Amino acid sequence: MPAPHWSAPLAPAPVDATVAIPGSKSMTNRALILAALAGSPACVTRPLRSRDTLLMAEALRSLGVGIGDDGDDWQTLPGELKGPARIDCGLAGTVMRFVPPVAALADGEVVVDGDPYARKRPMGPIITALRELGVEIEDEGRGALPFTIRGTGSVRGGTVTINASSSSQLVSGLLLAAPRFEKGVEVRHEGPPVPSAPHLAMTVEMLRAVGATVETEENVWRVAPGPLRGGETVIEPDLSNAAQFLGAALATGGRVTVPGWPERTTQPGDALRGLLAAMGAEVSRGPEGLTVRGTGTFGGLDADLHEVGELTPVLAALAALASSPSRLTGIAHLRGHETDRLAALVTEINALGGDVRELPDGLQINPRPLHGGVFHTYDDHRMVMAAAVLGLAVPGVEVENVATVGKTLPDFTELWRSMVNA
Repeated sequence: MPAPHWSAPLAPAPVDATVAIPGSKSMTNRALILAALAGSPACVTRPLRSRDTLLMAEALRSLGVGIGDDGDDWQTLPGELKGPARIDCGLAGTVMRFVPPVAALADGEVVVDGDPYARKRPMGPIITALRELGVEIEDEGRGALPFTIRGTGSVRGGTVTINASSSSQLVSGLLLAAPRFEKGVEVRHEGPPVPSAPHLAMTVEMLRAVGATVETEENVWRVAPGPLRGGETVIEPDLSNAAQFLGAALATGGRVTVPGWPERTTQPGDALRGLLAAMGAEVSRGPEGLTVRGTGTFGGLDADLHEVGELTPVLAALAALASSPSRLTGIAHLRGHETDRLAALVTEINALGGDVRELPDGLQINPRPLHGGVFHTYDDHRMVMAAAVLGLAVPGVEVENVATVGKTLPDFTELWRSMVNA
């Protein structure tokens, strides 16, 4: 029997709250991969614990990596990678793109699969790349999940050319495991620009932080073979998961502060400072964190979100509540995320009375008075976040399958109610 819908809280007044955001999913899953490949024990401090990161931890455990809990932290012990093993990716892009190159280093057979929709997500480029680097993979010609890796305990490595225009994770997955390849790796991208460039910068920075030698130039990344250090990696708050909370300040004419906002970061969510300011928010950063204040009214947004596509659902929801039209572009790759996010946003906002039109690479959003109704989420955590923002200003928004937000933010509904009622 389906779970009851979640009634998105209507804001009775401008919000005024401080919201502590849990750790970054992107950093947590990269740190777990690097810790698993390190030559000495490692600690991932203040990690995010959500469906995506728990799937990552379990995937690495199944390959022989020791991962133990130490309070809120994860401790890892290096171990011999081996099969047989079965990897459940769920809907996590970081698991399905980052784990196969690690699994290729295992001695034995590893089966990789995930949720039904995960079988539609782009995997062909990384499967082809691993084959060219010397890995035997059986996918029955699908270029997608499920597939079987027949590992021999080592990967030759070398130079490979891929089209990573559908996801930067296709490059990051190869780079993260490359220090353990016999020849390292040189990844060359050919095709339209790689989306989410900040995530690639994050991968490079985190590799270097644990001792890897990485060289980059335009559309080329080189990682030399060599040992990785263990030690401690401290995870920053997930800035992309701050989007809906900071957006609430704009939507209600209130104030929201997110503590611990880093002064310097590779996280794409840091772009929220400029994007929300462009819509009319007052944005400031100080010792207490990042604060966004709404002024009561706010305008639309004309922005290329190619590098920060994950912010699109919340920004689209804000745009539907704005006082002037918005045009969000550079995000054609969102059609291959947890769901086709462009089609989903058009369908669900328009079902509430909105006027959203799909563009070849984005969305045109013309604000109209909205009404309540059921907002479907398509097993996509960011659709829940978009619905919650709309519900602040639109009575009667009922969110289907709110539990899917556990993919990256299990405590979302509690944090959201606390903010609205603060």
